[in-house]
Amino acid sequence: MKVKKLVLMGLLTAIALTIFMIENAIPPLVPIPGVKLGLANIVTVFAVFAIGSWEGLAILICRVFLGAIFAGNFSTILYSGAGGLCAIGITILVRRFLTHRQLWVAGTLGAIAHSIGQMAAAILISGTPGLAIYLPVMLIISVITGTFTGLCAQFLLNRGEKIWKTFLR
Repeated sequence: MKVKKLVLMGLLTAIALTIFMIENAIPPLVPIPGVKLGLANIVTVFAVFAIGSWEGLAILICRVFLGAIFAGNFSTILYSGAGGLCAIGITILVRRFLTHRQLWVAGTLGAIAHSIGQMAAAILISGTPGLAIYLPVMLIISVITGTFTGLCAQFLLNRGEKIWKTFLR
Protein backbone atom coordinates (compact mmCIF):
# COMPACT_ATOMS: atom_id res chain seq x y z
CA MET A 1 0.00 0.00 0.00
CA LYS A 2 1.31 3.41 -0.91
CA VAL A 3 2.18 5.75 1.91
CA LYS A 4 -0.02 8.48 0.40
CA LYS A 5 -3.03 6.17 0.44
CA LEU A 6 -2.35 5.14 4.03
CA VAL A 7 -2.05 8.77 5.09
CA LEU A 8 -5.30 9.62 3.28
CA MET A 9 -7.03 6.72 5.02
CA GLY A 10 -5.76 7.98 8.38
CA LEU A 11 -6.98 11.48 7.65
CA LEU A 12 -10.39 10.24 6.50
CA THR A 13 -10.69 8.09 9.62
CA ALA A 14 -9.87 11.10 11.80
CA ILE A 15 -12.41 13.25 9.94
CA ALA A 16 -15.11 10.57 10.22
CA LEU A 17 -14.37 10.09 13.93
CA THR A 18 -14.50 13.84 14.56
CA ILE A 19 -17.84 14.12 12.76
CA PHE A 20 -19.13 11.13 14.73
CA MET A 21 -18.12 12.67 18.05
CA ILE A 22 -19.67 16.04 17.21
CA GLU A 23 -22.87 14.37 16.08
CA ASN A 24 -22.86 12.24 19.23
CA ALA A 25 -22.84 15.43 21.33
CA ILE A 26 -25.92 16.82 19.55
CA PRO A 27 -29.24 15.96 21.23
CA PRO A 28 -31.38 13.51 19.21
CA LEU A 29 -33.64 15.10 16.59
CA VAL A 30 -36.36 12.50 17.10
CA PRO A 31 -37.20 10.53 20.26
CA ILE A 32 -36.36 7.15 18.71
CA PRO A 33 -33.24 5.38 20.03
CA GLY A 34 -30.54 4.88 17.44
CA VAL A 35 -31.78 7.51 15.00
CA LYS A 36 -29.04 9.94 13.97
CA LEU A 37 -28.10 11.89 10.87
CA GLY A 38 -25.15 9.61 10.17
CA LEU A 39 -22.92 12.39 8.85
CA ALA A 40 -19.76 10.31 9.36
CA ASN A 41 -21.07 8.06 6.60
CA ILE A 42 -20.26 10.83 4.12
CA VAL A 43 -16.63 9.88 4.63
CA THR A 44 -17.30 6.15 4.26
CA VAL A 45 -19.26 6.51 1.00
CA PHE A 46 -16.65 8.91 -0.32
CA ALA A 47 -13.82 6.54 0.60
CA VAL A 48 -15.42 3.55 -1.13
CA PHE A 49 -15.80 5.49 -4.37
CA ALA A 50 -12.56 7.51 -4.23
CA ILE A 51 -10.06 5.05 -2.79
CA GLY A 52 -11.58 1.57 -2.87
CA SER A 53 -13.82 -0.94 -1.19
CA TRP A 54 -11.32 -2.45 1.25
CA GLU A 55 -10.04 0.96 2.25
CA GLY A 56 -13.59 2.18 2.91
CA LEU A 57 -14.23 -0.90 5.03
CA ALA A 58 -11.04 -0.31 7.03
CA ILE A 59 -12.03 3.32 7.66
CA LEU A 60 -15.50 2.22 8.80
CA ILE A 61 -14.15 -0.42 11.20
CA CYS A 62 -11.63 2.01 12.71
CA ARG A 63 -14.28 4.69 13.13
CA VAL A 64 -16.79 2.36 14.79
CA PHE A 65 -14.17 0.92 17.15
CA LEU A 66 -12.58 4.26 18.07
CA GLY A 67 -15.99 5.94 18.30
CA ALA A 68 -17.09 3.37 20.87
CA ILE A 69 -13.92 3.95 22.88
CA PHE A 70 -14.10 7.75 22.78
CA ALA A 71 -17.86 7.88 23.37
CA GLY A 72 -17.49 5.43 26.25
CA ASN A 73 -20.36 3.31 24.97
CA PHE A 74 -19.19 -0.11 23.87
CA SER A 75 -22.68 -1.24 22.90
CA THR A 76 -22.33 1.04 19.88
CA ILE A 77 -19.83 -1.45 18.46
CA LEU A 78 -22.63 -3.98 18.17
CA TYR A 79 -25.28 -1.67 16.72
CA SER A 80 -23.05 0.59 14.63
CA GLY A 81 -20.98 -2.39 13.56
CA ALA A 82 -23.97 -4.40 12.36
CA GLY A 83 -25.51 -1.42 10.61
CA GLY A 84 -22.20 -0.22 9.22
CA LEU A 85 -21.27 -3.61 7.78
CA CYS A 86 -24.67 -3.89 6.07
CA ALA A 87 -24.35 -0.34 4.75
CA ILE A 88 -20.85 -0.73 3.39
CA GLY A 89 -21.75 -4.09 1.89
CA ILE A 90 -24.52 -2.46 -0.13
CA THR A 91 -22.31 0.52 -0.99
CA ILE A 92 -19.57 -1.77 -2.30
CA LEU A 93 -22.11 -3.79 -4.25
CA VAL A 94 -23.74 -0.78 -5.97
CA ARG A 95 -20.36 0.85 -6.60
CA ARG A 96 -20.00 -1.42 -9.61
CA PHE A 97 -23.18 -0.06 -11.19
CA LEU A 98 -23.16 3.63 -10.25
CA THR A 99 -21.27 6.56 -11.68
CA HIS A 100 -19.87 9.45 -9.64
CA ARG A 101 -23.03 11.37 -10.54
CA GLN A 102 -25.18 8.73 -8.85
CA LEU A 103 -23.36 8.51 -5.54
CA TRP A 104 -26.43 9.72 -3.69
CA VAL A 105 -28.10 6.39 -4.50
CA ALA A 106 -25.33 4.55 -2.65
CA GLY A 107 -25.84 6.86 0.33
CA THR A 108 -29.58 6.20 0.36
CA LEU A 109 -29.32 2.43 -0.04
CA GLY A 110 -26.51 2.29 2.50
CA ALA A 111 -28.59 4.17 5.07
CA ILE A 112 -31.52 1.81 4.53
CA ALA A 113 -29.23 -1.20 4.94
CA HIS A 114 -27.73 0.40 8.07
CA SER A 115 -31.16 0.72 9.68
CA ILE A 116 -32.05 -2.86 8.83
CA GLY A 117 -28.74 -4.15 10.22
CA GLN A 118 -29.03 -2.01 13.34
CA MET A 119 -32.61 -3.19 13.93
CA ALA A 120 -31.62 -6.83 13.42
CA ALA A 121 -28.83 -6.41 15.97
CA ALA A 122 -31.22 -4.77 18.45
CA ILE A 123 -33.75 -7.57 18.06
CA LEU A 124 -31.09 -10.28 18.42
CA ILE A 125 -29.44 -8.66 21.44
CA SER A 126 -32.64 -7.79 23.29
CA GLY A 127 -34.68 -10.80 22.18
CA THR A 128 -37.57 -8.43 21.53
CA PRO A 129 -39.04 -8.84 18.03
CA GLY A 130 -41.52 -6.05 18.84
CA LEU A 131 -38.74 -3.54 18.23
CA ALA A 132 -39.37 -4.05 14.52
CA ILE A 133 -42.33 -1.70 14.87
CA TYR A 134 -39.81 1.16 14.71
CA LEU A 135 -38.34 -0.04 11.43
CA PRO A 136 -40.75 1.79 9.06
CA VAL A 137 -40.00 5.10 10.78
CA MET A 138 -36.28 4.38 10.73
CA LEU A 139 -36.45 3.53 7.02
CA ILE A 140 -38.21 6.80 6.18
CA ILE A 141 -35.60 8.73 8.13
CA SER A 142 -32.87 6.65 6.45
CA VAL A 143 -34.05 7.66 2.99
CA ILE A 144 -33.86 11.34 3.94
CA THR A 145 -30.53 11.22 5.80
CA GLY A 146 -28.96 8.73 3.40
CA THR A 147 -29.83 10.86 0.40
CA PHE A 148 -28.28 13.87 2.13
CA THR A 149 -25.07 12.05 3.06
CA GLY A 150 -24.86 10.54 -0.42
CA LEU A 151 -25.25 13.95 -2.03
CA CYS A 152 -22.54 15.35 0.25
CA ALA A 153 -20.16 12.52 -0.70
CA GLN A 154 -21.01 13.03 -4.38
CA PHE A 155 -20.31 16.75 -4.12
CA LEU A 156 -17.03 16.08 -2.32
CA LEU A 157 -15.88 13.55 -4.88
CA ASN A 158 -16.95 15.46 -7.98
CA ARG A 159 -15.77 18.92 -6.89
CA GLY A 160 -12.37 17.74 -5.75
CA GLU A 161 -11.75 15.15 -8.47
CA LYS A 162 -8.49 16.74 -9.64
CA ILE A 163 -7.22 17.02 -6.07
CA TRP A 164 -8.02 13.36 -5.28
CA LYS A 165 -6.38 12.12 -8.46
CA THR A 166 -3.25 14.13 -7.65
CA PHE A 167 -3.18 12.88 -4.07
CA LEU A 168 -3.65 9.23 -5.02
CA ARG A 169 -1.03 9.12 -7.79
